[in-house]
Amino acid sequence: MENLKNKTIGSFVAQDYRTAAVFSKYKIDFCCKGNRTVSEVCEKEEINSDALLQSIYDVLQSENNSGIDFNSWPLDLLVDYIEKTHHRYVEEKTQVLLTFLDKLCKVHGSNHPELFRINELFTGCAGELAQHMKKEELVLFPFVKRMVKTKVADGILSQPSFGTVSNPIAMMMHEHENEGDRFREIADLTNNYTPPADACTTYKVTYAMLNEFEQDLHKHIHLENNILFPKAVALEEEFA
Repeated sequence: MENLKNKTIGSFVAQDYRTAAVFSKYKIDFCCKGNRTVSEVCEKEEINSDALLQSIYDVLQSENNSGIDFNSWPLDLLVDYIEKTHHRYVEEKTQVLLTFLDKLCKVHGSNHPELFRINELFTGCAGELAQHMKKEELVLFPFVKRMVKTKVADGILSQPSFGTVSNPIAMMMHEHENEGDRFREIADLTNNYTPPADACTTYKVTYAMLNEFEQDLHKHIHLENNILFPKAVALEEEFA
């Protein structure tokens, strides 16, 4: 397994999403920072690389009944899936969470002042993600679809206004990392989404929703950073 130490975290998860659970167990960011190798991560985090690789190997060797192999999808289908599944999820859940967090601050803020920071962080996340998704939907995703359509038609790809697809992708990845950092702080402030002893039902529901939101965001970013973006770059290079 020695050669696997130089394989990136993101490529493992792109190959088999079940390995994400292994990286989460070791508190390794597989989405925003999926471009790091196993060797790099283990050295920095002081993790036993042999134990980590054995866990990954066990997952890869086990029967996969999880169904969807996103890595095999054509890019235009993957773009539609991300937009209709993850973008819609963000749009639907942010408004509910913003309302709940405002309520918690008013009712429980005096006893749990960390709620104000959590509310501030999630409000910032909601605003940034809304702009981020629009940039993808109006600029990046249409160009990816155009590349796919042009390749199928064996046509000539005209250069986009942004020069190369790597430019908007670099911006999107930077913004992904910002949201990853934001949610790491939210997870710390909520004690990994553990409600306090005096939590009411709304309190418990809000923490559960924040936890679910972070998990969906991880998968959302993984599909883009580790699958869509590298393949979009490779497809553009085919036209060159």
